[in-house]
Amino acid sequence: MADSDVLTFPPVELAPDDELTRAVEAIPLVRDARRLAEWTGVREVTEQGLLTVEDAHAAVAELGLVAKRLHLLWVVAVNGRLIEITRAGARPGPGVADPMEFWDGVVMDVLDRTEEGLTGSSVVDEHLTEILATIYSVRDGMSVPALATGILQAHEVGCEARQSELKRLRMTLPGELAEAMRLLAYCGLIELSGDLARLTQPGVWAVRRDLLREGHDAPSLGEVAGFAELTAAELIDAMLEGKASASAATLWLEQRIPEDAARELIKIAASGNAAQRGTAGTILEELGPEAEPAVREALDEPMMSRYAAAWLGVRDLEAPALAEGDGAWVAVDTLAALLYITTPVDSMTQYDILGEDLLTLMPAMGRTGHPDALAVLEMLSRHHPDPVIAKVARKTAMKVRSRP
Repeated sequence: MADSDVLTFPPVELAPDDELTRAVEAIPLVRDARRLAEWTGVREVTEQGLLTVEDAHAAVAELGLVAKRLHLLWVVAVNGRLIEITRAGARPGPGVADPMEFWDGVVMDVLDRTEEGLTGSSVVDEHLTEILATIYSVRDGMSVPALATGILQAHEVGCEARQSELKRLRMTLPGELAEAMRLLAYCGLIELSGDLARLTQPGVWAVRRDLLREGHDAPSLGEVAGFAELTAAELIDAMLEGKASASAATLWLEQRIPEDAARELIKIAASGNAAQRGTAGTILEELGPEAEPAVREALDEPMMSRYAAAWLGVRDLEAPALAEGDGAWVAVDTLAALLYITTPVDSMTQYDILGEDLLTLMPAMGRTGHPDALAVLEMLSRHHPDPVIAKVARKTAMKVRSRP
């Protein structure tokens, strides 16, 4: 079962290492950090390890730097070991040997500055990693106005912003975001074409690295390309074994006609076990109305009819209403997936899949006629951490066993 906090991003094609290295060296922020390090040479610094006020003014004037970017340049130069700070002051450093490790450090320095007011907009700083992840997920880039709209929505929902604050942000955010985009372009993360922002190749590399650090599913195209050639059964098995992630399924779908892909997935789901059915259903959720004919045919499949009806209904397509007891059947099928995966049941934390509904659904789960109903109830009775649910499951299992 996947961690609900793990996000899946489409596979990206990474530029060759030598091309990335050349691109990093050409980034304005990197060039200016190197220029600042050369200018600094051996020099006294403050107790905080910074340039004195006089030297800071001199650096800005002599190097033609933007004053408000000087601190970021200094941090990048010091953390990238272009400058070493000793008790005697600043002196030239050896630099980071690996160019891409140096670049990874640069990006972390940039993102860390959001806590200090990197962009000049507290709202943009608060959502900067989300902004970069959003642009990363769209290959052709995103318009800056669309990004502004997304930030407003995220700020309203996630930060519970008041209407007065939202009204002010609608006026000020577009300008603040445009300024932030120019800064990110200076930092080498994005490139701007009119009001369209897309990641640079070093930006793609760095944002992916950051997403992987956070535990998200962000593969390179090379890592998942082979999965596109698998059959639906092979793909589902690879996902259940942990060899393929949801992003591999996205690429698999892109290589197929939606209706054909849906039929192949439904065939496995209708004849397979609950874990295979759940995985196939997850992949099916990525398909839109163009797969309707295949999904509509699944209404005649006993093990898929409920899922097909729900799939159609969610997309506002004509669909039969779910009957009484169908919710309990789906509950059994959802939990039954735990019976077919390799992770030991004792270590499972997925019993709360159904939340508070599980206790009220339990009696009906025993009457569903689902082939795994008894096994699911016995699993809950032995392993569910809530003693009340475990007791109800045990009683329901006894009633199922006692029926002719």
